[in-house]
Amino acid sequence: MSQIVEFAKEIYSRFGTIKRARKSFLYTAKGVRITDLYQEGGRAILGWGGSVFTIFKNVLERGASGSYFTDFSSPCGREASQLDRAVSALFGDERKAFTFSSKQAALEAALSLSQEATSVWRPWNPVSLDLRTIDCIIFAPALPWTNDIFILAAKSSLAEKLSSESMGQNHFKGETFLAAPLAAALTRSVYDLIKALQEREEKQWFIYDQIVTKYWERKGPYLFPKVPEEAYPEFFRHCLDCHLLISPDYYQPSIVPFGADKGNFTMLKNKPFDF
Repeated sequence: MSQIVEFAKEIYSRFGTIKRARKSFLYTAKGVRITDLYQEGGRAILGWGGSVFTIFKNVLERGASGSYFTDFSSPCGREASQLDRAVSALFGDERKAFTFSSKQAALEAALSLSQEATSVWRPWNPVSLDLRTIDCIIFAPALPWTNDIFILAAKSSLAEKLSSESMGQNHFKGETFLAAPLAAALTRSVYDLIKALQEREEKQWFIYDQIVTKYWERKGPYLFPKVPEEAYPEFFRHCLDCHLLISPDYYQPSIVPFGADKGNFTMLKNKPFDF
């Protein structure tokens, strides 16, 4: 959290508040457009704005946003919830979705179901892996402002076994209940991710290599710093002066800004960082 506060202060001291955000860009009070390579640690990898916010608003306006079962926030007697169906479509087999308030809680729950086949996943991971062979998959939703939500997609057979053994009370420590607007937006974000996985590919990322590979090693859309760790805070500030927001965390990769163009890196190209 301290890193987030500090980098927010760095933005504010230079450009004032963020007035709006669209796609891979942040628009500031001083009229400066910042290209976002941080993307909320990957949660904004599909961009800022879009259909998820419309879905959230539409469901919120129905008023059914309390701590009770709805069409969006529980199975309601159906065989699977809407989020279950979405993660099943994402990973290509039948799965049950559980939501947690921390990555550690999701991991502990996953390991209680399958110690042999549990994995943390992120989209466009360069490692080739058939996800259908993984019993439990943990991932952060591609949805901004959900930093305290992690999804566990467990094979339905494991979830059903757990439910029968616990007389239907298949709840885990740290599991969270999502109000209908957020559950609906989360579900739409999964379908948006499925669509993006079919559309985005290597040719949309390597066009930036002439500029980014001086400072990062690129793996798919993810940028891992070549800049030494001790020089990284200065590099972060240098990029911000060049209107580029990179990851404030040395161990959290930056992300190629889909929908931007090479011109957004002109200031960095003209004012290189020496290390």
